[in-house]
Amino acid sequence: MQHRERLLRQTALLVESAAIVGVPVLITRQYPKGLGDLCPELELVLASAQTDSASIHRVDKLAFDCFGEPEFVRALELTGRAQLVIAGMESHICVCQTALAALRRSHDVHVVQDACCSRDERSSDSAFSRMARAGAVVTTAESVAYELVGQAGSPEFKRLLAAVKRG
Repeated sequence: MQHRERLLRQTALLVESAAIVGVPVLITRQYPKGLGDLCPELELVLASAQTDSASIHRVDKLAFDCFGEPEFVRALELTGRAQLVIAGMESHICVCQTALAALRRSHDVHVVQDACCSRDERSSDSAFSRMARAGAVVTTAESVAYELVGQAGSPEFKRLLAAVKRG
């Protein structure tokens, strides 16, 4: 996997930022029986974020598009959120198909480019171009984090700043 350390660092920033402001997090695993579990580093981030005010819901799936998994759809509906921030592995497969499906369902989609990866750089570049043309906002983890917090001087901002400096 290309850019593993960057992917982990930026994903951790997204999860921590969501926890700071109480935004729910949906974590999906693609075919864990065959592809394995989440990496230990991400499990640690999720465990510490779970103690904050944000809820973390895990969904295992076989469909590449998260909307092909009824449990994901139910979990998303329970959040009441129309805006999705998407990150993950295989930008050109699971991330892209999920983003396009979310756009078709009229969600406001933000795809976090520095918290995504593919085995091949060209596949990833093509996927981000396709998602942007379809209406997704292609952004970065730090941009999302600061947008979630909104302003300096608050306790949330101080926690975010510490998370950014750790990264």
